[in-house]
Amino acid sequence: MAVRAVRGAVQLERDEAGHMDEQVGALLTAIMERNELTADDLISIWFTATPDLHSDFPAAAARKLGIVDVPLICAQELDIEGAMPRVVRVLAHIESGKPRADIAHVYLGSAAALRKDIAQ
Repeated sequence: MAVRAVRGAVQLERDEAGHMDEQVGALLTAIMERNELTADDLISIWFTATPDLHSDFPAAAARKLGIVDVPLICAQELDIEGAMPRVVRVLAHIESGKPRADIAHVYLGSAAALRKDIAQ
């Protein structure tokens, strides 16, 4: 079993806690499903949010999904002029038998434009 990293992102339509829970939950669910992961495969998850998101911590969505014994941390993205607004990014460290090339990085909706090279 190797330690791997999985990337992902989602752009929110609005800054509301319920909407953030829904969208971040969908992102985490897609990451788990596409990489055939269970909560036991998770080592840690790092969330970042653009500076225009204030309604909730993205990690709260993970806790609501039942990811309760995995270390989570939230941070703020750099405030770069022209950057895509209302984006939550994820960097999950996992245990997986898959080769690095087979890890599915997940960019939902408009966030797919962020990493066309790896978005699946």
